Amino acid sequence: MSETMDHNNVAVEEKMSCWLKEETRVLAEDYIDFCTGIQRTPPSESAEAMRRLAKELELQYRSKFLSLSDSFLSTCGPNPEPSACLRSIMTKMVEDGKLNWGRIVSLFAFTGVVAAQIFSREDGVKSCRRLAETIADYLGEEKSDWLLENGGWDGFCKFFHTGHVSRESSMKTALFAAAGVGLAGLTFLLVR
Repeated sequence: MSETMDHNNVAVEEKMSCWLKEETRVLAEDYIDFCTGIQRTPPSESAEAMRRLAKELELQYRSKFLSLSDSFLSTCGPNPEPSACLRSIMTKMVEDGKLNWGRIVSLFAFTGVVAAQIFSREDGVKSCRRLAETIADYLGEEKSDWLLENGGWDGFCKFFHTGHVSRESSMKTALFAAAGVGLAGLTFLLVR
């Protein structure tokens, strides 16, 4: 009986992980498409919230994001494969164990700036898709426990829409401060 329950629990966890990874991929693709000028209706409330927050963060720190993106792309080499570099950055960014929505928003904002810069290259569309897949693999698989503990993308959306992150709220300030820490971490990782 216990083996059956363990098997069922593993099956449920695998199903949740696949669903979370797919939802993360759709969210990442939507944000990258949005940043590269592909206009369409956001596929979900969480995609709309991510667009709003990450773009606002990007605008607030525009010159810093552009500088980091340039460093990032030059670090990847003459024929950059940014998805491999992005995976390394994501891993290092949260190796202190302090993943939070602010760091995730800063990751999306940064990736959107990178995507906008590589989109016009010959292989830009493929590279942008690989960036979205990399985010989905990392957040949807490796950080799925954290995402599930925090309500998944519905939790992100609830965090955003329940007044926690209204235009002038202290929680938005805290979220952007956490994103700023993520941005500072990106700076440290890319400049050393």
